[in-house]
Amino acid sequence: MVETRRRRRGGDARVPAPAAPAYVTRAIPHLEYCDEDVLARLEAQADWLCQENGIEFRENPAALDRWRAAGAKVDGVTVRAPADLVRALCAKAPRSFTQIARNPEKNVVIGEGRQVFAPVYGPPFVRDLEGGRRYGSIADFENLVKLTHMLPALHHGGFVTCEPCDVPVSKRHLDMQLIHMTCSDKPHLGAITEKSRAEDSVAMARILHGANFDAHCCIMGNVNTNSPLMVDRVVTEAIEVYCGAGQGIIVAPFILSGAMGPVSTAASVAQALAEAMMCCAYSQLVRPGAPFVLGNFLSSMSLKSGAPTFGMPEPTISNYVIGQLARRLGLPLRCGGSLTASKIADAQAAYESADSMHSTMLAGANFVLHAAGWLEGGLATGYEKLVMDAERLGAYQKVLGGLDVSDEALARDAYEEVAPAGHFLGCAHTMRNYTDAFYEAGLSDSENVESWEEKGSEDMAKRAYDRWNQMLNDYDAPPLDEAVAEELNAFVARRKEELPDAWY
Repeated sequence: MVETRRRRRGGDARVPAPAAPAYVTRAIPHLEYCDEDVLARLEAQADWLCQENGIEFRENPAALDRWRAAGAKVDGVTVRAPADLVRALCAKAPRSFTQIARNPEKNVVIGEGRQVFAPVYGPPFVRDLEGGRRYGSIADFENLVKLTHMLPALHHGGFVTCEPCDVPVSKRHLDMQLIHMTCSDKPHLGAITEKSRAEDSVAMARILHGANFDAHCCIMGNVNTNSPLMVDRVVTEAIEVYCGAGQGIIVAPFILSGAMGPVSTAASVAQALAEAMMCCAYSQLVRPGAPFVLGNFLSSMSLKSGAPTFGMPEPTISNYVIGQLARRLGLPLRCGGSLTASKIADAQAAYESADSMHSTMLAGANFVLHAAGWLEGGLATGYEKLVMDAERLGAYQKVLGGLDVSDEALARDAYEEVAPAGHFLGCAHTMRNYTDAFYEAGLSDSENVESWEEKGSEDMAKRAYDRWNQMLNDYDAPPLDEAVAEELNAFVARRKEELPDAWY
């Protein structure tokens, strides 16, 4: 049973937004990488793929029936939908929406100039300086959820921060969902790997949010198409469960150019747009107005070995371009993250992650999964990498906030106080603003070398190791209504009794 403190059930989702919202409100222009002619050619290619080439919808006859009823041509499992139909359906999805958290101060707005950062999703392994690389456990999963809860630059919990490989596959989604709901009060995602697991996630969200559930987006699923040009049952059933309940869905084609898409970046971007548009259109056939986030996960690869590469120029370009295309389509965008092929939090990880995340920031991705913690091409979650990335996310948020040109920022009174060739260190303007004038990178060491050596000559990875351990020592569970906690625990216990153990 989860320890709780008394709180009104579900909170009040209609509380006005706090003065400092728990997401980024962008104050700078987007980087417009392509001109009108280039964008038009990419859109024409995507329309051609939807209308003429077609996209397969496998293993779900009900999905094919919906497409037929809407006016698409269905040949076997191949759906060819008129481009104007696809775009008209996409236009029914909201340009932005709010996903509520059980703590209303942590509600996030996704779309139209807002950016939300979430941690890595999906790795089966974890790594830290002391324990090294190992399969993720339920203890690791709980630690990572707690750390995400405590890191202010991460606005959203994601879901599979690591796979808890010591819990049966058939039951682990229940433990994971319960940990998200009790150890953090940030919004989060739900399970998608099987229809019943998605249904369990939605049922638990309904318990957590009570009467607010039917009026708000409380939980979302995150799925990948089976590129190239195939949408399987996992995707369509996740759409049916989440969107059918009035909740949200993120669909991200995962394309390694040269493998799941053509080797050219332009063709892969257009393919990603087509696959995501068809899934958005299907979500609106299930429930018009259901929240939908258009995803793009495009990476290059080594054509010598077949290994994915990250932080390379081609995926950077794709981030910029898909950002423009999503805005033209009027849909929130998910792309990018702090991605790297490095096995540890070293210089390679820093370079690749910075290039990948910086382009994500400038491209205007509204929901960023993998914003912190990603290692080894997504196979491992790094404890140190999580807190190191989160610190850089704070710096990116400073950039996204734009340049303050208020009277206080222009500091005319400081020039009146400080004589030419003087200094501003002790003037009144500095004293008024010194606490927040600059972003403070707590993990960076800017002292002289003698001071650094006296402290043990630690590198950033060691400082990050100390940081996350101290954070876990200081962790305090967010309050949750006792009745809600009891109902969640009872639901999980009942479902576990109903499900046999299965490890695949």
